[in-house]
Amino acid sequence: MSVDKVAAFTEILAQDPNHAFARYGLAVEYVQRGENDLALAQFDELERRHPDYTASYQMAAQTLIASAQPRQAVERLRAGIASARRTGNQQALAEMEAMLDELTEQSA
Repeated sequence: MSVDKVAAFTEILAQDPNHAFARYGLAVEYVQRGENDLALAQFDELERRHPDYTASYQMAAQTLIASAQPRQAVERLRAGIASARRTGNQQALAEMEAMLDELTEQSA
């Protein structure tokens, strides 16, 4: 039996719109389905509600890169780096700094 993850996450969010993991899961599921605009809308909402949900920034930046929106990806990475610093998430900080370096080198 196949579980429709979009429906499952949407149901959770209908009951609790502030459920950070469900919103992140919904965004990631949209990415996996190739529905990047829907994914980005969920990442935007997640970051609005939970500005220190650091993983969201990195995934949103990757989605923006895949959508040929490097300038927006740079902005998202900078916001994610600030979030990683606030929360002390050293791994996310290092990964996003590396992504940002790569993006800025490509555009130079």
